[in-house]
Amino acid sequence: IVLRPCYLPPKGYSSFTRAPGHPRVPRRPLPRTPWTTRGPPPGAPLPRSWQDKRPVQEQIPGLEQVTYAGKQYFVPWLARPRLPRWERGWHDPRHSPGPRYEAMPLYKERVCYVCHQRTKMLEGVRQALWLTKTKLMEGLPPKVLSIIDEPANQLENEDERVQNAISHARVWITTELIPKRESYCPVLLEDLLHLCRTMASKYPSLSKRMLARDYKVAAAWERESSILQVRGMNGILLNAINPLLPVASKDEILATENHILETFHPISPTIDLQEVNVYEERHDTGFREGYPYPHPHTLYFVESANVRPVRFRPEQLRAKMLMFAFGNALAKAKVLYGDDPKVLEHPVVVQSIGTEGRIFQFMVFQLNTTDLASSDGVKNLVWIDSDQYMYDYIRYLPGIRKKVVKFPPGIYGYRPDTFKKFLALYLHGAVQDSTQTQIL
Repeated sequence: IVLRPCYLPPKGYSSFTRAPGHPRVPRRPLPRTPWTTRGPPPGAPLPRSWQDKRPVQEQIPGLEQVTYAGKQYFVPWLARPRLPRWERGWHDPRHSPGPRYEAMPLYKERVCYVCHQRTKMLEGVRQALWLTKTKLMEGLPPKVLSIIDEPANQLENEDERVQNAISHARVWITTELIPKRESYCPVLLEDLLHLCRTMASKYPSLSKRMLARDYKVAAAWERESSILQVRGMNGILLNAINPLLPVASKDEILATENHILETFHPISPTIDLQEVNVYEERHDTGFREGYPYPHPHTLYFVESANVRPVRFRPEQLRAKMLMFAFGNALAKAKVLYGDDPKVLEHPVVVQSIGTEGRIFQFMVFQLNTTDLASSDGVKNLVWIDSDQYMYDYIRYLPGIRKKVVKFPPGIYGYRPDTFKKFLALYLHGAVQDSTQTQIL
């Protein structure tokens, strides 16, 4: 039998501290006693470490705190004095604490729940559907699918040009070995939009559109007993002179009355929204009156965060797309039809596309009603085609096995149907306009 010395750490050492030259010793559990398992018995005095420690001034009446205020310099064994607040004698906005929330003119006792561009919804699309009183339809609407199936609505050498756009965004534009998301995601979206704009020679109405960046939208509505708002900057908005026509018929709109919205009790639908008491209930599309491109067409979202905890997951990105598509549609409906809640004679349609550089989310939202307080009656409609891969991955360096190139650098798993859907949403509205012009 070989006896080896056992090292026990002294008092104060944790499981992560050890003496030099000795192995790490794990912290041992407390002994099982009635006090450690069930707590102190009733009426027994608490240990000294468990007792409520009051300040010395409260324990000894009449004791004054000795500070270093009279010495005019810091003394470590004396208490820090509490000096009166220095007033500069004039108002400096850079160093002003500002008024309290209760003193602000826009302060209200009723709480408002705000959805902004960094809101991540816990339940994703299900939560957004309840907040916007919307019925979900899988896939894209038939009007958009008919544009995809038409061979005349495709680009010349489409697959080659799309792959060149992907290579330009991820390989050619940078000197880094592996570019970051914040650099290649916006470039990829710009290149794909440039390919879509080349169809303007075939459809002249495409030239009557405008891209808007850094605009701010604001829309407010009541949902049951809560006030909700969508406001702030969001994605890139494509505006058009003419609005999009409804994609659902009147019979389909009336059939939504029988749809029951899904709830997720006991989770509150407003669990992720920001609670504010200083707010203004207003509806603003982000553009002045008389803007030549007044109607929202498509909203583009680019999720380009490099840090994974900050990045939106696909489900959260779809919920964000739905909320801001609803916000843009509601703000436009309030401008056109007033603030009274009612079923719209001409529904407002807004499209949305989101991507993180490889996976695309497609959405078509139709606002049928502004009566959102109760869950009864006509619902809004949304079509979502989720998780559409444009390509599987990109190899930046060749894969060499035994001095033979087995996997050359390039794009792997390219899927052409994704860009066809991207192009179809861009052409939506222009194809119908050209058809009506030919009929006339």
